[in-house]
Amino acid sequence: MKNPVLGVLSFLLDKILFFVKPKPNCTSATDKNGNVYETTQFKRGDLLEVPRTLFVHFGIYLGNNRVAHLIPDILSALTSQKTSAKKVVTNKRLIAGVLAKIASVRVDSVQDFAYGAIILVNEMDRHMKSNPLSNEEAAQRAEKLVGSTSYSLLWDNCEHFVTFCRYGTAVSLQTEKFCDTVKKIIRDQRSVVISAAVGLVLTLCVGLSPFTTIPTFLITFTLWMAS
Repeated sequence: MKNPVLGVLSFLLDKILFFVKPKPNCTSATDKNGNVYETTQFKRGDLLEVPRTLFVHFGIYLGNNRVAHLIPDILSALTSQKTSAKKVVTNKRLIAGVLAKIASVRVDSVQDFAYGAIILVNEMDRHMKSNPLSNEEAAQRAEKLVGSTSYSLLWDNCEHFVTFCRYGTAVSLQTEKFCDTVKKIIRDQRSVVISAAVGLVLTLCVGLSPFTTIPTFLITFTLWMAS
């Protein structure tokens, strides 16, 4: 026969454990690949950076696991269906958006924004000359710009978006670095020799046609005058 006292104690113990049981951790976000992002380290208005292979992607944290970021997206101009446009932007949509110069400032989850990469917080603060605006103003600026917009890989990209929101001035350090590299290549007289050599090889292989001689001459002449 079961002891009634033990039954009552067991019942009370179960109830006590129910109330003191730790609640599930809701301060982290996990993507489909199992990558965990601790959102407690983010504050509303923070500038988030996600290093990619060839570039860095940027966004403004809005709170509640939401990030506003500018991303090329051809679908925003092709359809008015919000459900399909809200899906994570695929590489095909992104490339088509770059070529068509169409983008959108959209709000995605932290895990969709990061896309499996690590997230850096406010790293740009130490590289910018101007002080950041308040976090709340940065977040409000980002929220006002949500929607379709134009896009330029060099002059109107995700970095221009976040620097405008956080610092009040739209700049891109990545673009400046790229342009400096191009200037160095143009000013290097070895580029003239290389372009002339490549043009000569193409002319000998393809023949003396306007399609080969004119571009070869113009490129070599431009590099020579700019060096």
